[in-house]
Amino acid sequence: MIKKPFVLFAVLFALLGMTLGAQAKDWPAPIKALEAQGVEVIGTFAAPGGLTGYAGMIEQQPLAIYLTADGKQAIIGSMIDAKGVNLSQEPLDRLVSKPMTVKIWKQLEKSAWIADGSKNAPRVIYTFTDPNCPYCNKFWNDARPWVKAGKVQLRHVIVAILTDTSAGKAAALLSAKDPQVALTQHEQQHASGGVKPLAQISATVRVQLDANQKLMQQLGASATPTIFYKDASGNLQKIQGAPSAEMLTKILGPR
Repeated sequence: MIKKPFVLFAVLFALLGMTLGAQAKDWPAPIKALEAQGVEVIGTFAAPGGLTGYAGMIEQQPLAIYLTADGKQAIIGSMIDAKGVNLSQEPLDRLVSKPMTVKIWKQLEKSAWIADGSKNAPRVIYTFTDPNCPYCNKFWNDARPWVKAGKVQLRHVIVAILTDTSAGKAAALLSAKDPQVALTQHEQQHASGGVKPLAQISATVRVQLDANQKLMQQLGASATPTIFYKDASGNLQKIQGAPSAEMLTKILGPR
């Protein structure tokens, strides 16, 4: 099994919509061998030292591969120059991270979410939220200083995966006359049960919940909250669970 050289964010390579079948048959033997081990090869880039660079993905992680000049060996990992600069980062950002960020951000924008905070906030964060999730509630509370200051808008992509009442509560939030107000009231009363679950879920809301759960699975998220945000370089990042105080600043920005 190939070890990941570094962790950036999890996301399905298929979301890029790229077809590699035509060119995969032309890859040199070491690159084909990596494909056989689960590497998705996206494209090539120029590399120093007589090497050819390949941008790939494995287990939903960006991967830099370098083919030797004779085409008989492949080296996996980051290339560092004499000044300590990571020469692999730019091509991986350009060929893998940037396109996926654009693609996934658009998908999140089209999901069924409830806004929490000003529409004019300079920073937008998406988080998969189950109404019965105590860690989602912790994140909601921890984020209040940023939200109230107008610095961040949280967009809660509502899912129902934890308990029998999750779907009914999710439906109540999504069906509310003012979902943002309903979400706020629910989170404030979370310790006592929050919003009352609906006994009947409309077909429209059912479709929304199913689509949100499918998207969550596609993005490699297995728990709530799963938070998606853009880092200082504009690349998509993901964190599962309630963030630590240090991570809050990375996700939400300075207070």
